Amino acid sequence: MNAISSIPNPEIADEKAWLKILAQYRTPHAGRSIFELAVTALPFAAFWTLTWLAVHYGIWAGLILIVPAAGFLLRLFMIQHDCGHGSFFARRRLDDWTGRVLGVLTLTPYDYWRRAHASHHASAGNLDERGVGDITTLTVTEYFERSWWGRLRYRLYRHPLVMFGIGPAWLFLFQQRLPVGMMRDGLLPWMSTMATNAAVMGIAALLVWAIGPVSFLLVHLPIVLLAGSIGVWLFYVQHQFEETHWSKKPEWQFPKAALHGASHYDLPRPLRWLTGNIGIHHVHHLSSKVPYYRLPDVLRNHPELGELGRITLWQSLQCVKLVLWDERSRRLISFREAAGVASKA
Repeated sequence: MNAISSIPNPEIADEKAWLKILAQYRTPHAGRSIFELAVTALPFAAFWTLTWLAVHYGIWAGLILIVPAAGFLLRLFMIQHDCGHGSFFARRRLDDWTGRVLGVLTLTPYDYWRRAHASHHASAGNLDERGVGDITTLTVTEYFERSWWGRLRYRLYRHPLVMFGIGPAWLFLFQQRLPVGMMRDGLLPWMSTMATNAAVMGIAALLVWAIGPVSFLLVHLPIVLLAGSIGVWLFYVQHQFEETHWSKKPEWQFPKAALHGASHYDLPRPLRWLTGNIGIHHVHHLSSKVPYYRLPDVLRNHPELGELGRITLWQSLQCVKLVLWDERSRRLISFREAAGVASKA
C-alpha cells in the first residue's frame, strides 16, 4: 500500500503525517538544478540585451521585451528563494553563494532576506507573531480599536496602488538597502547587504559607462519594478485568501498553519513554470526543503493536495479586497464586511 492511500483526505488527516510523505521529495538533483539556473539566467540576459538594443536603435515597440525580461528576473528570485531554504543544491555553501550572486541581480541582499524569510516560515498564520517578513494584517477588532488616523494609514497601506505599485518600488530600491532590525542576528545580514549594495553600484556604474545612464534606466528600472510588483503579488495571494488560517497559541501549530494558511495558486502552465511553481505554496510551507521543480511531482502523486486552498488566476483577483481577519468567522473579509460586523457587535 503506498503513502497516498494512508491519507485519503488532507482536510481531516494529521498534517504531521504529510511531513513524512514530503520528506521523499526533499532531495534535489544537481544536474537539474544547474539546468534550471541556465535556462533562467541565459534568457534573462538575452531579453535584457534585446531590450537595450531596441532602446539604442529607437525601436520603441521593442520595449515589450521588458515583460519577459521581468519574468525571468522573477524566476531568478525563485531560485534565490530555494537557495535560502537550502533546497536548490542541498549544499549550504553552494546554495548560499548562488543566492548571494543572484541577490545582486534581484536587488535582494541574500542573508538579510533569508533571515527575515525564515521568520515568516516559522510564524506564518500566528496572530501572536506578526510583523516579520509578512504583509501586515489586522484583525477586525484591532482595526476598529485604532484611531481614525491609524485606520486611514492601514487603508492606504492596503490600497492596491500602494501594495503592488509604490510598495514594491520602495522595498526593492530603498528598504532592502539597509537591514534595519537585524542587529540581533549578528553582522552577517549587514555585511551581506552592504556587499550586495556595493556590487549593485559597481555593476550599475559599469553599465551606465557602457550604454549611458538614460538607456540603463529605461531598460533596467522597468524590469526590476515589474518583477518586484509581480513578486509582491504572488506573496500576497499565497497567504491573503478568504479561507486562509490564522490563530493564536496554543491552537496555532506549525503543520496545520503551513498546510492551511498558504494557498495553492493554480496558475496556467507557462506561468507556473515562470514562477518556479511557487503557487504550490501550501506544500512549500509544510516542507520548504522540497526543490521547486519537484513540487509538481508532489501534486501528481498526491492529487488530494491539489484541491486544498486552491485558487485560480481569476479567483485571486477577488483576494485584493480581503484585508482584515475576522476571528469569529475565521476568514479574511473586506472593509465593507467589517463595517457590517462592527455594526452588529
